[in-house]
This record gives sequence, structure tokens and C-alpha cells, in this order.
Amino acid sequence: MLKVGLTGGIGAGKSAVARRLAQSGAVIADADVLSREVVARGTDGLGEIVAAFGSGVLTADGDLDRPALAAKVFGDESARRTLEKIIHPRVRARTAELTHGAPADAIVVNDVPLLVETGLAPSYHLVIVVEADREQRLRRLVENRGMTTEQAEARIAAQAADADRRRAADVVLTNDDTLDDLHARVDRLFKRRLRPYEENLRTRVSARPDRRLHIAGSDPSWPEQAGRLIARIRHALPDGQTVSHIGSTAVPGLPAKDIVDLMLGVRTLDEADALADRLGAAGFPRRQGEWYDNARGLPGQTWPKRLHGGADPGRTVNLHVRVTGSPGWRFALLMRDHLRAVPEARDGYAEAKARWATEHHDRYTYADAKEPWFDEEALAADEWAAATGWQPHP
Repeated sequence: MLKVGLTGGIGAGKSAVARRLAQSGAVIADADVLSREVVARGTDGLGEIVAAFGSGVLTADGDLDRPALAAKVFGDESARRTLEKIIHPRVRARTAELTHGAPADAIVVNDVPLLVETGLAPSYHLVIVVEADREQRLRRLVENRGMTTEQAEARIAAQAADADRRRAADVVLTNDDTLDDLHARVDRLFKRRLRPYEENLRTRVSARPDRRLHIAGSDPSWPEQAGRLIARIRHALPDGQTVSHIGSTAVPGLPAKDIVDLMLGVRTLDEADALADRLGAAGFPRRQGEWYDNARGLPGQTWPKRLHGGADPGRTVNLHVRVTGSPGWRFALLMRDHLRAVPEARDGYAEAKARWATEHHDRYTYADAKEPWFDEEALAADEWAAATGWQPHP
């Protein structure tokens, strides 16, 4: 099943997005609803809250007095963390129970207000953030929830900043217009990205870009996108695995195909094969076939590797799995660092890319045309490494 994290600041319209996704067929697990269930009267969750905060957080009927509890934790970081340690593990366990029986082709959306604050983003295949103008949010909280302006401002200030949520977001849904406009955005997202992503994930197929070549201008968000993908991969694998951002999108200022190249270092290719199922379940299925790198300066020889792709049709990924310390692993890091450190080398590569792009309109013939340049880059990068004392740092 496809696991989607949905979040957004208070008043942004997250609940409206969840309702529309449910109408499209998604399974919704609402963290707010579940957080009430796990501390209902008679639960061990409520008992632990009383032990931590005292009987003053109970109503006369023995239910949780939420305003009284809020008064104790608001503005008190230590108290807030204590409460989170009681509630969050129970909510996660309850979420797992609810989704365990979902069909294999389900799109499960976890509606989590504090997804960013609690560091949960890497545990989802995709994170959606709902965003709205601050003034719109304030107005909604005052008009629809009966808050004063001061209360609304305090609630907004207590949550993660918009910039922090954007860094965690694979998709940002803007909700500054009408409800119909929001529904149209959600419907497009479900049809064009979520449903195809789920099918690719279930069938272990990676999304492939069109063969037609397109070189994009340097995108400053590429490293941030790579960081989200790397966090997702690390979350899926045993501790200690090294994943690196490599290739042209890892070099600031360098035009590139809009494909994020990543590299997972392993001890052996047998280890790579053993990790393939975990990577596939995390959204990075293995591409079938024999894959290898050109052995620079050694005609007829190759460096074997494994290659995985991304199941997400909205973000094309190449995940190269190479033996740590092997020539292919070293060259990927050396070329990246050389182009980052030497502007002349980076600019020369950019000029060559522009020339090749005018001569080749197919990604594969374009890749073949670059091979002689890579041979020259290997020599230049080795000279630079020797002169600077470079050592590989994934």
C-alpha cells in the first residue's frame, strides 16, 4: 500500500484535503481523532496523563479535560514533550492497527498535524503539505473556530514554520482560493500521482521519464529533494547505510536532466541483492538487467552495480548501488566534488551539455555522446584529487 503523510498549519485546510482524498477512495487515518481515542476514559493512556499532570486534568465525569491539559503544556517545552511521549506511540500503534487490514492497493493517508515537528516525514512514501496565506488562516480560525485573533496567532506560532513544512513536502497544495479550486488540485494529484505511484509500488515498477531529452536549468531545490529521498531510504534500511547525492543535480549551478541520482554504498553486491526488497517497499524498486559502469582507462572492463529507480511518477530517481571503495563508487564522488570545487570544470561540462543537447534529442544517445568527456574528466579529477589530497566523503 502507498503510505502518504498529510500535514499543514492550523487553519490551512488540511481536513478539507483529507475529506476530498477520502471521496476519491483513500483510506484516512486522522491523528487528531486517534489521539482522542487513546486517552479516552478508562484507557492506560489517560491513566499515564493523570500520573504525569495530576487529577486536575480530568472533568467531573472522569474524561480528559483538554483545556485544562492545554493550559499545563502550552508554552512549557518539557511538559509538551512529556505529553507527546504518552500520546504519539499510542497513535502510531493505533494507526498500524487500522491500516493493517487495508487492501493491498490502498492509498493510506495519515492526517498528522505535527508530522514535521515529530520527524515522521521519512516514514511515508510521499508527504503532502497544505498551505494557505497567514491572513487567510487567521480569518478561518476566528470565524470558523471561535478563537480570538490573539489565540489564533499563538496557535500558529506554536507550530512549525511554513518554510520547515515546505522542506519536508513532496507536494505543496495551496489553499488560498475557493473550495472548488482546492478540490480540483486534490483530484489532479490523486489521478496523476497518487494512483500511479501506488500501482508502481505494488508491482515494483519504477517510473521512467520520456526518452526525449530535456536539460533543465539548475534547480536550487534539487539538493533538498535529494535529502528527502535519502532520509526515506535510510529509514527503510538497517542503521549505518550510506546514501549520497551524486550526479549533475548534486552540483550547484550545473544544468541537468531533472533526474536525481543517488548512490547507496554496500559491502558486497550480495548485500545489495539482500536489500532489494526493502528498497522496493520503500518506493525504490530494482530495475531488472545487468548494470555496470565504464571502467575509465581500462578498455573492455566494467564495474558492476545494481540500479534501482523511483516508483513516484512525480520524481524521477536513479539509485545506483555500488560496492563502497570500488572504482565506480569512488568516481561518482570524485566527479561530483571536482565539479563543485572547480568552476571552470563545471562550466566546461555545462557548455558541453548544451552542445550535446543540440545534437541529440534522445536521452540514451545523449548519454553515449558524453562517454569521451567522462574519460577526460576522470583524468582531470584524479589530478585535482592528487593535488588537493581529496578523500571520498559520501
